Amino acid sequence: MMTSQVQIVMPAHVNGVNRLFGGQLMAWIDMVAAVAARRHTHRHVVTAAVDNLRFWGPAFLDETVRLDATVTWTGKTSLEVRVDSVVESLDGAERMINRAYLVFVALDGDGKPAPVIPLVPATEEARDEWTRAEERRKIRLSQKARDAAP
Repeated sequence: MMTSQVQIVMPAHVNGVNRLFGGQLMAWIDMVAAVAARRHTHRHVVTAAVDNLRFWGPAFLDETVRLDATVTWTGKTSLEVRVDSVVESLDGAERMINRAYLVFVALDGDGKPAPVIPLVPATEEARDEWTRAEERRKIRLSQKARDAAP
């Protein structure tokens, strides 16, 4: 299931050259990804990691930005969500400006990690994304182990 959010880039969202602040886009990404994670898990979630955040191009003042979030992988208590950010022009043309992967942890009523509903990839594209998510998970775990070392 895909979750989408649409925003018009307003004056409060831009820098001095009328480009969308990267931090504003990151906030929108986190929000739509959290909604997708909550819809999948039927639980509250917290952001555990953001990785592979890539900016491919700008969004400008008064442009429409659509953020599409999809769950790509589930573990025991965590899940990964991909967010694609697309600028929609008034003439209908689209250009992708960002892709991000976020990891969330589902929480029980006491705020402790809780089991998530397993994702069953139904298409070849979804299975490929799952495989890539597993690779990203291995990298995150090895980085976590490196960061924890004295």
